[in-house]
Amino acid sequence: MKLIVESSNLNGNVDIPASKSHTIRAVFIAFLADGVSEVINPLESADGLSAVEACRCLGAEIELLNDKWIVHGTGGNIRAAKKNIDVGNSGTTARFCTGSASLGKDLITITGDAQTRKRPMQPLIDALNNLGADIKSIKNNGRLPISVKGRLKGGKTEVSGMTSQFISSLLINCPLSDGDSEIHVNELNERPYVGITLWWLNKQGIKYKEENLERFFIKGKQFYKPFKETVPADFSSATFFLCAGAITNSEITLKGLDMNDTQGDKRVVNILKDMGAIIDITKEGIKIKGGNLKGMEIDMNDIPDALPAMSVVGCIAEGKTILRNVPQARIKETDRIAVMRAELSKMGADIEELPDGLIIRKSKLRGAKVSSHGDHRVVMSLSVAGLVAEGITEIETAEAINITFPNFVDLMKNSGAKIKLI
Repeated sequence: MKLIVESSNLNGNVDIPASKSHTIRAVFIAFLADGVSEVINPLESADGLSAVEACRCLGAEIELLNDKWIVHGTGGNIRAAKKNIDVGNSGTTARFCTGSASLGKDLITITGDAQTRKRPMQPLIDALNNLGADIKSIKNNGRLPISVKGRLKGGKTEVSGMTSQFISSLLINCPLSDGDSEIHVNELNERPYVGITLWWLNKQGIKYKEENLERFFIKGKQFYKPFKETVPADFSSATFFLCAGAITNSEITLKGLDMNDTQGDKRVVNILKDMGAIIDITKEGIKIKGGNLKGMEIDMNDIPDALPAMSVVGCIAEGKTILRNVPQARIKETDRIAVMRAELSKMGADIEELPDGLIIRKSKLRGAKVSSHGDHRVVMSLSVAGLVAEGITEIETAEAINITFPNFVDLMKNSGAKIKLI
């Protein structure tokens, strides 16, 4: 599919969809709980549904209703309803599912789509094997597909912090292991995502201790309780509208967001303010108007998912914008550093790669034929660029937006964007 975008401004209210990160954690904890849970206002996207299907394969019964998902949990007794699990494009599901499958005794194979099969798994495999699991990379390349067998016994291990999903998988699943676990994390990236995981553990009363998110001590033989919880709105999805509002002559209000939430991408609000956007946080929502933006240097380590959209902002801001300290952006659905440099260059951007980020100078963007390389956040970021580009922007592989934000195009249209999916 292609997304066609023309220069336009946004106005009105935008209801931001639910958080992908919270949705997937809610599904996994509900599946591990002993009883029936209600996940209210979940994000029904491809990634969320991948999590649902993975948990079903491991023994959960899940009903998908219009405004909530009813999860009949396993009480941590993993019984493989299906021996083969396909996580699709969801790296989070791949990592969480690997930990959960390690709680059972059946041999389970986990795979994913072409992008997910390129993403690293070996640090998590090694960490779980040190705790009693028996996991192998089937092609011996440290990636999916993998074979998983349990059972987690506890003990000491260490894990790379190259992606926060590794330690989050351990944090979610180790409380149900046979013994206590001690985990050392090396050079943790994306710290706020671990904060989201700990928010759920705290809600559940899980017993653990942590030292600066570098060392964790987790009691074994614990259990999760059934719950009824509403999923908060997603700051990662809101980022595209925040950036669109900041770089155009727009005035929009984003609804449903909670600045007290643990999501790291809420920091984009203050970054855009610092760059010169006019932003007010009110009871009605977060109001944003375009301003005279100035480039700045931004440490993106905590907010890697914002890199594609912020690279577009850098094209509009006066002077030079440096996005740095985000090496993990290279191991997402795509190498987002290389992809955003390549695709924005086609639109006339003055942009260059750093090993861990990008340098962007103010540029006059022009419409062009570009590709998302099948990456949902790249699709939406390039569409934001299309709002300020001269002429028509045509984005290939636009169907990737269904991974996290299925109604993105509709919300953009309803706000006044000249955008269509063909």
